[in-house]
Amino acid sequence: MKQTMIMNQKLFVHLNGGIRLPSTMHEASRRVLSLSSSDMKATSQQEDDGTPRSEQLSSVAVALGKFDALHIGHRELAIQAAKAGTPFLLSFTGMAEVLGWEPRAPVVAKCDRERVLSSWSSWCGEVTPTELEVEFSKVRNLTPRQFVEKLSKELGVRGVVAGKNYRFGYRASGDASELSRLCEEYGIEAYIINPVMDQKQIILNKEFTDAKERGQVSSTRVRYALSEGDMNYVSELLGRHHRLILVLNDDQSFISNRNTISHPKSCLLNLPPKEGVYENCSIVFGKENENVVPCRVAVDRDNIRLELVEIDCIDIPSGDLRYLNIEFGA
Repeated sequence: MKQTMIMNQKLFVHLNGGIRLPSTMHEASRRVLSLSSSDMKATSQQEDDGTPRSEQLSSVAVALGKFDALHIGHRELAIQAAKAGTPFLLSFTGMAEVLGWEPRAPVVAKCDRERVLSSWSSWCGEVTPTELEVEFSKVRNLTPRQFVEKLSKELGVRGVVAGKNYRFGYRASGDASELSRLCEEYGIEAYIINPVMDQKQIILNKEFTDAKERGQVSSTRVRYALSEGDMNYVSELLGRHHRLILVLNDDQSFISNRNTISHPKSCLLNLPPKEGVYENCSIVFGKENENVVPCRVAVDRDNIRLELVEIDCIDIPSGDLRYLNIEFGA
């Protein structure tokens, strides 16, 4: 058995001269809400603790948004929600299917969202925000008033947080001022906050002509930065390094050669940067993400190639489902 001590002083145990990467990711805990004009029910991927829904949400402050990239603007919404109560993030699922949008990879892999939200706890009074997902097909025809009424009467929400540019209700007919007015009418505290602005306005003003884009940090800008391969900019928008997740199983092949391993892009669970070579990256694994293996990442049209820079070889066992967590440094 060979052992190698790498630069960050963490000890990695090698099997047959390679590294065994254990499964480290699990489904993020989320609550999925099904809303309709006649009923509302809450289910959870975690075991229900038996607490009535009205009691669970009676002290809740719900942040409203899409929360695709979980960027620093979204984090600010969660921070404000935590100041008002127990922070929840309320977003809609299935919008692309209902509205006929082109399918696209998420910025954050679904199985990685819990880790990101957990990292926000230090900003949120040591509380990890919980995600509430509403099926868009069940609420798309609700007027702004009907939507707020359900938050109040059926969920028992006592506070909402939204950005100044937030739109809601059928065909986005409601704005932040109407949200404030309706919340006051239904006894809900409304907190409307200014958006977190992007510091690179000169660079991006020419790229974004959408009326919704007023210079704020957005998931659209994160996707743009990834498409440009500007990982420093991506990190600024996210408030963390971008993490790419690859899923491996018996049906998906990979090629390993000493310190290099290559995977097809079909393994990806989220959005990679544009084609190119990226230095200062890491493979991160372990239950607490305590193990870090420095690497170089090459992205081409069909594959993701990892080149380890401080160990001689890599050995990934086949069999059970495995995840590779690749973090892009600045």
